[in-house]
Amino acid sequence: MAKARTKKRTHVREGPGARKKGPKSMVVRIGAGEVGSSISQLTKDFRLMMEPDTASRLKERRSNKLKDYVTMTGPLGVSHLFLFSRSKNGNINLRVALTPRGPTLHFRVESYSLCRDIQKSQKHPPGRSKDHYNVPLLVMNNFSTQPAAASSNPILKQLETLTTTIFQSMFPPISPQNTPLSSVRRCLLLNRELAENGTWILNLRHYSIKTKRTGISRRLRRLDPTEPRNKEGHGRPLPNLGKLQDISDYVLDPEGAGFTSASETEIETDAEVEVTEATTRQVLSKKEKQRRQDKEKPENAERKGSNVQKLAVKPVELGPRLKLRMVKVEEGVCEGRVMWHEFVQKSKTERKEMDERWEQRKKEKEERKRVQRENVERKKQLKANTKANSGNPDAEDEEESDEDMEDFLSDEDIEMDEAEGSDQEQ
Repeated sequence: MAKARTKKRTHVREGPGARKKGPKSMVVRIGAGEVGSSISQLTKDFRLMMEPDTASRLKERRSNKLKDYVTMTGPLGVSHLFLFSRSKNGNINLRVALTPRGPTLHFRVESYSLCRDIQKSQKHPPGRSKDHYNVPLLVMNNFSTQPAAASSNPILKQLETLTTTIFQSMFPPISPQNTPLSSVRRCLLLNRELAENGTWILNLRHYSIKTKRTGISRRLRRLDPTEPRNKEGHGRPLPNLGKLQDISDYVLDPEGAGFTSASETEIETDAEVEVTEATTRQVLSKKEKQRRQDKEKPENAERKGSNVQKLAVKPVELGPRLKLRMVKVEEGVCEGRVMWHEFVQKSKTERKEMDERWEQRKKEKEERKRVQRENVERKKQLKANTKANSGNPDAEDEEESDEDMEDFLSDEDIEMDEAEGSDQEQ
């Protein structure tokens, strides 16, 4: 059989460790039929914001528990869990958990707006595009306080560092030198409201980044086929020049204001940036490259250097909007020792007692697991000996399986006991 051809000239060969796996997320609504239609739509909008590295078509059931999703995070490579739920009092909660060992940030959703609500308030809402195929750019503001305030409260400094690390790890890091500007299509803004009492309130906004050329009149921009624009008239992307004698009639028309100033674009000059114009790259052989270099004159080389163009950047909000208030931070994935709580403050003696109880529970859990492993090994050995000595092993298999179910303590019972103990402590 012929050997498959390997492309070396047009394809970059990646090493075994050249491409790293980025973070993946899973947005889940706990209690699928009990949260309501608004929370269900908020979950869908949040998934759309976290694309492309998220489970967009995840289907929840009422019978699904938190343990089911945590178990699947390992095989699927999920690093972040976003859990929406509604309490008995009607409060909407959001938990951000790192898998597989935590920690977990608990937020209370003070207010929110869906994507459809934001689009109704806009004069020109954006249509469907391919912006969600690229990872958004994360912008964080006011996540670090002044050094004087941090030195007076070391717990607050640790909380800031932990929260910043968790949110920064939601998306893959961006290298300014290697990341093309065309791939930055969206922006996720997280702004923290500073408060004297140490309250953590975060405002989340989601924007689409739109760019337009400046210094060129609107009529000339319409002639550029690469310029993004909405379809006009009866689906014609380009203007109708059938009734004109020459292109100059369209450009120099005084009524149409062909040549106008840059203010015609209605974009502030503060939002203008200079970028290198993107050009198509043609793959040539060595002989063709040498031939073109010999023909090229130094005058043309100097003329090629001026490929800088001015672009106006304008953010357009996509949604959703969220106002989050951090309530507590705990170890593990939605279970474990409470590291920080906004409403509950404990003394050093109470914290020491709580740490001792957690250490005791940890030892008891390890002891139960050790006894379970010993029981399982003993049953397997007994089963093998019974099969070897008796001629009818099928009858004894059922009895031993029943004994295994009685002696084997499930992890769910252990977790329920620990959850009840943690609730009593709080």
